Amino acid sequence: MELLADVSLRRTSLRDQVLRAIRSGLVTGQIVPGVVYSAAALAAQLGVSNSPVREAMLALVDEGLMEVVPNRGYRPVTLSAADTAEIIQLRELLEVPAVGLAAESGISDIYAALETLVAVIEQTAAAGDVAGNLDADREFHLTLVGAGGNQRLARLVASLRDQARLYNLRHLAQSGGLRASAAEHRPLLAAVASGDRPLAERLMRAHLAHLTTDWAEPNEGGRE
Repeated sequence: MELLADVSLRRTSLRDQVLRAIRSGLVTGQIVPGVVYSAAALAAQLGVSNSPVREAMLALVDEGLMEVVPNRGYRPVTLSAADTAEIIQLRELLEVPAVGLAAESGISDIYAALETLVAVIEQTAAAGDVAGNLDADREFHLTLVGAGGNQRLARLVASLRDQARLYNLRHLAQSGGLRASAAEHRPLLAAVASGDRPLAERLMRAHLAHLTTDWAEPNEGGRE
């Protein structure tokens, strides 16, 4: 099973490319909690040397997403159902009012960039490009959250997003569900751009609801 088959490396620093690839694998559940991964094995999959993989892994250890297993490698931190519920609750508490604040404060200076990201989200969803879709989706939401000027808030939301585990994305890409989710970004952007705070918050809350439905971990015998 190729864990990172959907990831294509782009022109940034090699360490950042590897970090993005591993983040994508973590978020989509391709890199599985409880399994130990060696830097050498991941480096071979990505076609890079061990060094940028180790640097990326240690960055994820610092963020609390991975843990070091001495003499073996790195293991994704396991999240219980309660952990996931807390992450989702925090995201709703933070991101819903954040888009409301963005609607009130205005986004004229970043509207063009956000519109471009919406187009990329739609295009990658239509193409079934899960990794590309996640990249664009992450940038769109963090840009929107940061529009109110609170960069600490944006960093906190980024950390919560990275801690989440999204499952079923490949199934959604095949069934059309990913396109349906992608289509929610344009109305959200329009509501924020028009300054309609109640509508923007309502749309954001509905969008986040996917975390407990379409993107939730399959229930396998009540596993926590």
